[in-house]
Amino acid sequence: MARRALPQDQGAGALTQGSTSPSRREFSADALAGLAAALVALPSSIAFGVAIYAPLGADATALGAVAGMLGAVLLGVVNPLLGGTQRLISAPCAPAAAVMGALSGELARGHELPVVLLSLTAVGLLCGVLQVGLGLLGGGKVIKYIPYPVVAGFMTGVAVLIFVKQLPGLLGATPGQSLLLALGSPGEWRMPSLVVGTVTILAILAAPRLTRAVPPAIIGLLSGGAAYFALTRFDPTLAELTGNSLVVGAMDASLGSLLSGAAVRGAALSRFTAADAAALIIPALTLSALLSIDTLKTGVIVDTLTRSRSDSNKELRAQGVGNIVSAVLGGAPGAGTMGPTLINVTSGARTRLSSVLEGSFCLAAFLALPRVIAWIPLAALSGILIVIAARMVDLKLLRLVKRRSTLLDFGVVLAVVVIAVTVGLVQASVSGFGLAILLFAREQMAASVLRRKVLGNQIFSKQRRLEDERAALMEHGARTTVCELQGNLFFGTTDRLFAELAGDLDTQDWLLLDLRRVQGVDFTAARLLDQMDVRLEEHGGHLVLAGVPESLPTGQDVRSYFSDLGIGENSGGIEQFDDLDAALEWIEDRVLERALPDRPPRGARLDVGQIPLFADIEQDDALARVAAHLEERSYRAGQSIFSVRDPGDELFVIRKGTVRILLPAEGAKSVHLASFGRGDFFGDMAFFDRGERSADAVALTDVDVFVLSRSRINELSRAHPILGATLFARLARALALRLRRADAEIATLQD
Repeated sequence: MARRALPQDQGAGALTQGSTSPSRREFSADALAGLAAALVALPSSIAFGVAIYAPLGADATALGAVAGMLGAVLLGVVNPLLGGTQRLISAPCAPAAAVMGALSGELARGHELPVVLLSLTAVGLLCGVLQVGLGLLGGGKVIKYIPYPVVAGFMTGVAVLIFVKQLPGLLGATPGQSLLLALGSPGEWRMPSLVVGTVTILAILAAPRLTRAVPPAIIGLLSGGAAYFALTRFDPTLAELTGNSLVVGAMDASLGSLLSGAAVRGAALSRFTAADAAALIIPALTLSALLSIDTLKTGVIVDTLTRSRSDSNKELRAQGVGNIVSAVLGGAPGAGTMGPTLINVTSGARTRLSSVLEGSFCLAAFLALPRVIAWIPLAALSGILIVIAARMVDLKLLRLVKRRSTLLDFGVVLAVVVIAVTVGLVQASVSGFGLAILLFAREQMAASVLRRKVLGNQIFSKQRRLEDERAALMEHGARTTVCELQGNLFFGTTDRLFAELAGDLDTQDWLLLDLRRVQGVDFTAARLLDQMDVRLEEHGGHLVLAGVPESLPTGQDVRSYFSDLGIGENSGGIEQFDDLDAALEWIEDRVLERALPDRPPRGARLDVGQIPLFADIEQDDALARVAAHLEERSYRAGQSIFSVRDPGDELFVIRKGTVRILLPAEGAKSVHLASFGRGDFFGDMAFFDRGERSADAVALTDVDVFVLSRSRINELSRAHPILGATLFARLARALALRLRRADAEIATLQD
């Protein structure tokens, strides 16, 4: 069967983006898609509304149907006009039914009906305000990072609660009756409810095999209604609306009725206490979190199907405003719902107009069909909700039991479900966020903060070294350990780091910790670094820190934090450097001071014969001939020797000082490529190809150099071919060694 191409976002058709109105073809596609989505959203919205108000008694089921339909209308119209996700359908949903239904059951036990209705309105209103605030604060991105086991536990708990609450309705038990009591009293079961509910469930399950033109929920609702009216032939009392507890009952969709309901809630304000208001905060927080997660999850799927990208924060703000409007006018809260949204997209919706039309079609049904809706069997609505609940359970979660590494994740899911069912969704939400913190701590402790660990003879600074110095660093570099750290250094990770570096703390002369990728440091971690320093000091070792952050995303200044805590005061002091290269160069200098004590003093100027490129040439008068072609120059510290794109064919040989090679970067400081010290040479690329300079060369200190131009060495080579060939061979060998060292360091960093 060929797959239907899904429509992509058409920016030209967006209602809220200041564009022209959709074309006639787009309007037709949006109207058909909106109608299909309304046919899916309407029956479930009625069912969710009834589920919210059912604990208040049989007389409140009609109020629930009105609230569900109002929620579908208001959320359906308001959200797409303000939202960030095109073609998303918002309506009352399962999490809203579970939270609000449980709350109404609790409130009904100690409050009068007007206070309960006012409390439900207040929770919906506060939920919307919280969603708007979350969207304004950028929480749309943060909420996506709640661990999946916690979200899965919430949703599974919601599904179980809906099933537990709706099964008694399927059996025809008294509204609000508990499942155990209903199951234990089969004599009170009402056969019409059981038949209607069973027919509804079977029809929904069979619908996809019969037709895809009509949504399964509509087929189930029509089938359940047909079964109910078929039963009226055997029981004439079923055909009476007044006092019939098996159907929704008479409902008033007039404006006067809505205003009257608002007046009842307003009059209850005088009996609404501060304690009542405080008791609603946690349910509102729970509801806002669940509805936000449900909305963003649906939005991600829409983005995937339509190859678009929505604004999650804008969507949260729109959902919040929609829930505020719905609460004020007596509607049920809701979120971006998966079923109607998928129907809307796959039915060919082109713009967000389809979502507005979906809400408009719900409004038309609300105004035109109150008498029809009054005859909807409650058992049919229970059947619809039971199927929805069953499909909310992710059976793949059982796979978490098979692996030891995922047992804790399954435990989190199970704990949230058990608390939601046995205690309540509010308590489950608090426990869930606590378990989310536990999961985060577990992940942090399981992942090592040690990103890379190498020895000092595997990684080197950008300071170029001569052959004898390089050989000494290769021989003695193994006494240095270089560690790159990452993530958060806190009590859960630093103990493992201490264990991983235990051997190095007892044997190494130098331990260098690169902290540039660290995202946070707590008091325990800081003290552990102090202990590392003391332990190294016991055998003459030293701790060196590089890249200590001065400004983390959290606002923490780690360098000042270390200073305030007196880190390193119990030993000879911890050396700190701005970057890894500076720290490596400092350690290398200390190693060379020990390994090569007979080196010429650092400030001494080298003669031609002391420079490795020219030394020990086995030809008579070779040094004199070379010296005759060299030009002496001097540069002050900070002075430019040459700049990128400068023409030049000169090779610079350093007699004294240090030269830094920098690559200019647009909009940022220059990139440090390498540093060359006494006895080394630079400028070789332009010397060989006579092209432009590829980088800047700047004197880091006062510098004395020998300059050998390409024309002068060519002149020397023509007069003394063997001497010229020897110099070119030495240059080639030196460059080959540089490439080999670069390859070795790249391989080390890749590992």
